[in-house]
Amino acid sequence: MANVVVVGSQWGDEGKGKIVDWLCERADVVARFQGGHNAGHTLVIDGVTYKLSSLPSGIVRGGKLSVIGNGVVLDPWALMDEIKSITDQGVEVTHDNLKIAENTTLILPVHSQLDQLREKAAGKNKIGTTGRGIGPTYEDKVGRRSIRAMDLQNLDSLMPKIDKLLLHHNTLRRGMGEPEVDAGELFDKTAAIAPKITPFIAPVWKLLDEQRKDGKRILFEGAQGALLDIDHGTYPYVTSSNTVGANAATGCGIGPGALDYVLGITKAYTTRVGEGPFPTELFDADGNRLGERGHEFGTVTGRQRRCGWFDAALVRQTCKISGINGIALTKLDVLDGFDELKICVAYDLDGERIDYFPASEGAQARVTPIYETMSGWSETTEGTRSFDDLPEAALKYVRRIEELIECPVAMLSTSPEREDTILVTDPFEA
Repeated sequence: MANVVVVGSQWGDEGKGKIVDWLCERADVVARFQGGHNAGHTLVIDGVTYKLSSLPSGIVRGGKLSVIGNGVVLDPWALMDEIKSITDQGVEVTHDNLKIAENTTLILPVHSQLDQLREKAAGKNKIGTTGRGIGPTYEDKVGRRSIRAMDLQNLDSLMPKIDKLLLHHNTLRRGMGEPEVDAGELFDKTAAIAPKITPFIAPVWKLLDEQRKDGKRILFEGAQGALLDIDHGTYPYVTSSNTVGANAATGCGIGPGALDYVLGITKAYTTRVGEGPFPTELFDADGNRLGERGHEFGTVTGRQRRCGWFDAALVRQTCKISGINGIALTKLDVLDGFDELKICVAYDLDGERIDYFPASEGAQARVTPIYETMSGWSETTEGTRSFDDLPEAALKYVRRIEELIECPVAMLSTSPEREDTILVTDPFEA
């Protein structure tokens, strides 16, 4: 059986929740491989809405094993709040259906505090972080001073590690004129949450290897989007982890040969939350219309998303970098009623036409989109479940996107309802 990786092909918020839930029914194991609770997604199942941030989507489906991989940074307090929220909705979360990798790095209160202090100090040069401590936690991970899930299993060795962590953080806080963090208080708070977390801890790499040998279908679930990747995104306006498909292997402790199909979730237009370049961003009535019709507000932050035309040059680039085999095109119905639509096919950079998005921050700020204009459609696509039932202009739009991004449409979503999905290729059978 194929194992499938799901990644966003833009700046996140592409509608992964519905597609991942659709795939979850076909999967035996669902594993998160990067990011933290700064990125969320909404699932609607039998009329009930679930909002998830840290937990894998499979948790709301009975009979699935949900895994939080080592590539994730985990806030244990936020996790317990999230577990309580969905158990109050009738979802069962046990030590049997949820596993946390023993080497998962933990987000502590000092991380979110530092995150917020830095954003405040940056003023107009802020990155646009959610302030939930994701970046500082990844910094500590790379700096080899982080607290990991396994450290909660041996509290006798925790205090020296907290001292080492605070040697760094308190130095920064003194430099910012902020009071130092008391090591004893942080130890007590962390020790108090430990008994709630430790029963979920397991050697996830070993567990996934066993599941794979048993022929189980594994769905690797990414957060955010490829354009927020720390290496390949619009740096420095990016997240602090690798969001591309290949990180599914590293972030769960499984070899790259286990990744059989990469599905790129792709919105039929473009949105972005927070700061950073956005070549096709619209500041007119069309942009407002996209935002209103698409209900473009962040699941976690509630922030209004910036909206613009579909950028084929960007998606083509992320398809290649993430090794995307097929895309799930979402929110096509939001484009219903536009007289004409534009697709960015390339960029103008200082008078030169280029077919890729440059890595330089300065060049990214200077590029202007080169558009191709297509006819819109007046008919509705909402709820369409067959290509034959799509308006001719809508079908042409979809086919042109395939040509421009050099990647086929595997799935097409025409409404938030999971049944309103046109399946071309089942990733698990590809």
